[in-house]
Amino acid sequence: MSTPFKGAREFFPGIDRIPFEGVGSDNPLAFKHYHADRKVGDKTMAEHLRFAVCYWHSFVNAGHDPFGPGTRNYPWDTVGEHALARAESKLDAAFEFFTKLGVPYYCFHDIDLAPDADDVATYEKNLKHMVGLAKERQKATGMKLLWGTANLFSHPRYMNGAATNPDFAVVARAAVQVRNAIDATVELGGENYVFWGGREGYASLLNTDMKRELEHFARFLALARDYGRSAGFKGNFLIEPKPMEPMKHQYDFDAATVAGFLFRHGLEKDFKLNIEANHATLSGHTFDHDLQVASDHGLLGSIDANRGNAQNGWDTDQFPTDLYDTVGAMLVVLRQGGLAPGGLNFDAKVRRESTDAEDLFLAHIGGMDAFARGLEVAHALLAKSPLETWRSERYASFDAGAGRDFERGRLSLADLHALALAAGEPARRSGRQERYENLLNQYLMR
Repeated sequence: MSTPFKGAREFFPGIDRIPFEGVGSDNPLAFKHYHADRKVGDKTMAEHLRFAVCYWHSFVNAGHDPFGPGTRNYPWDTVGEHALARAESKLDAAFEFFTKLGVPYYCFHDIDLAPDADDVATYEKNLKHMVGLAKERQKATGMKLLWGTANLFSHPRYMNGAATNPDFAVVARAAVQVRNAIDATVELGGENYVFWGGREGYASLLNTDMKRELEHFARFLALARDYGRSAGFKGNFLIEPKPMEPMKHQYDFDAATVAGFLFRHGLEKDFKLNIEANHATLSGHTFDHDLQVASDHGLLGSIDANRGNAQNGWDTDQFPTDLYDTVGAMLVVLRQGGLAPGGLNFDAKVRRESTDAEDLFLAHIGGMDAFARGLEVAHALLAKSPLETWRSERYASFDAGAGRDFERGRLSLADLHALALAAGEPARRSGRQERYENLLNQYLMR
């Protein structure tokens, strides 16, 4: 567990390290289910869940939305006259929060951590300075970097995309940020590096050569991989699927789309997927569906833990509190043997109406407890309930005889025809969905 950070100024006064007090506690600033050192199976909760706090929503986004400015006045944004001084103050606030909350990891974009600049030399100088300070604070606290990335979507230069931009000059400028962000990730011991193609897509096919843009995207990713490996990065490169917003159609639409793209371009050995719950639902899937697709392809690398709003058709990035979602997610993770070196990053933001400093703690506590309970229930379902036996029994006809021969590629279509003629009309076999749902509820409500 990380050592509490004390900077020159305390940004969250009156809040100490968040304790575990159990389900009997009424203390809102205490964990009810998440106990970092508690064993679930052969790993501790901390080892299973590998929680991370995101830098952007928690310390950069002050609550602005398309209809109005921010509602929160961050004290770290009022320190000094210069952007670099404010970035230093924000870094101290972030590490104070990380260590009081008790998470082992954090994540950032390059221009979350350091002030952006159109001048490349200034941008690089700012980032190098802030990486040096972050490294000092990691060493002092024991905090670690789950992943780093470059923001290739906010600046106006990326309005038509970054790696897929039709203007080569923009592609080259995007490479500046990716190279520096990879260097920062390596310097800070980051375990993964993420690509979110926020504007890698199109608004109209009338002016878009989609095939060419996708080939450019693959080429760019290969160059980034080659540079990262040469710079000493040994972790996973991650792609985070999302179907739309800000673009009408993004090239990393969902887990299946990205898997097909990676295998087509020979990138599957170095790249995995970072699945976000809200992005999965925006693509018309459930959270656990996209996790399962990624896992089935051997590509589930990490998770952005949040949720959307069923009544809102956009990326609301709410903190995860739905236990059905967390149980479903942890079933996928446990079945594949864990997430490491990935983890659960809270790519989520407190609501615009939540303006107290304490609200940031409350939101993370709720999300961590929800996933801790999801882990407990998922583990119990797999280890103690008949769930896996029931699932296996549904497919028992493929475990022997002709069904096994079919799975092993030993039958022709003519063979199947002959077997069907001999067997006659198959008996109806219930899927028993309600039985499975009741079992989940039985364990969830214990």
